[in-house]
Amino acid sequence: MSTSPEIADPPGPGTHAAPPANGGGQEREKLPLFALLALSTAVFITSLTETLPAGLLPAMSEGLNVRESAAGQTVTIYAIGTVLTAIPLSAATAGWRRKRLLLTSMTGFAVANTVTALSSVYGLTMVARFVAGVAAGLAWALLVGYARRMAPVRLQGRAIAIAMAGIPVALSLGVPAGTFLGSMLGWRAAFLSMTALTVALLLWIVMGVPDYPGQARGERPKMLGALRVPGVSPVLFVVLVFVLAHTILYAYIATFVDDLGMGDDTDLVLLVFGGASLVSIWIVGAQIHNRLRSLTVASVLLVAVAAALLAVVADNAALVYLASALWGLGWGGVPTLLQTAAGDAGGKAADAAQAMLVTLWNVAMAGGGIVGGVLLDVIGSESFPWAVMLLLAPVLAVVLMAHRHGFPARRPGA
Repeated sequence: MSTSPEIADPPGPGTHAAPPANGGGQEREKLPLFALLALSTAVFITSLTETLPAGLLPAMSEGLNVRESAAGQTVTIYAIGTVLTAIPLSAATAGWRRKRLLLTSMTGFAVANTVTALSSVYGLTMVARFVAGVAAGLAWALLVGYARRMAPVRLQGRAIAIAMAGIPVALSLGVPAGTFLGSMLGWRAAFLSMTALTVALLLWIVMGVPDYPGQARGERPKMLGALRVPGVSPVLFVVLVFVLAHTILYAYIATFVDDLGMGDDTDLVLLVFGGASLVSIWIVGAQIHNRLRSLTVASVLLVAVAAALLAVVADNAALVYLASALWGLGWGGVPTLLQTAAGDAGGKAADAAQAMLVTLWNVAMAGGGIVGGVLLDVIGSESFPWAVMLLLAPVLAVVLMAHRHGFPARRPGA
């Protein structure tokens, strides 16, 4: 998330969201935008760093003296770091003060990106990427609850939306920008730019983000109980398989486009994808309250059509750009759709459902890097769109069958 959603961090005993001014007059309630934008920047940096290699694989492969399939595992190892640590680190650091925890995670991120940028040894680069994933898991377990604490109760949803805005910005604009920077100055410069942004963010956090105490007692979500709630399992299946399908292609998009003879246009292809993703995010944000099911079905179909175009595109550049636009239009709102579906289905077990969603999302990203690498070595990049279509068939079937729980025609309270 990772193009990924986060584990909620509920306020600890004795801590509350910011109280309304003067006894609760709504006209005086305001969001701390300066602080919330710092959290959004943290989300942006961690999300962008996870997927940044997607646009830089050929150059990274050459710089590290490994095959492109091996370079693609830099996405996989990052996701593995997050998968293994998001829930246990969240529990282990539950008693830490929130600002200290955020500063620690982002400092680790700066160090990991610096090592990635400077390393010429593949093994060291993989260690650095794993550490970056660990730091991201620590941050993602913290940010939603942090944003909620900063806001009056009436505005907590808006505060979380602002903090999480870094995800679509990273996927839509950050990766194309990083790819362009890498093509101009080299892939190492792209990672050093992440370090520079993180150092600036650390100063921003010190100066502008309020502090809160940790929880008196950390409690791990009750996973098995959440799985028994109707609708949770179908949503989690869709998360796992849909993200896996997307990542197989997205993690190796630079290689795929290069094999089409359009290597110099990788940043433009990603920019088209990103612009369409922003449109998708806007549409989903406006319509999700009443149309979650139909929007999810449309997303699956759009990504499938995009994959079908890429499967038969040959040397037609216009169709590549059309497919990228349809792909972005289908994918951009998926994180919001699936996080909302998991929360709706989970009900009182929503926190546990969200925790599993975070873990499965990153399992799927790691799996996408591995499966994509195997396909690249055994069959070639032309197999990616076919794999996407094959995986999306059961995704569509589950969404359609989960019409009562999971992806109902009418959301609870709509």
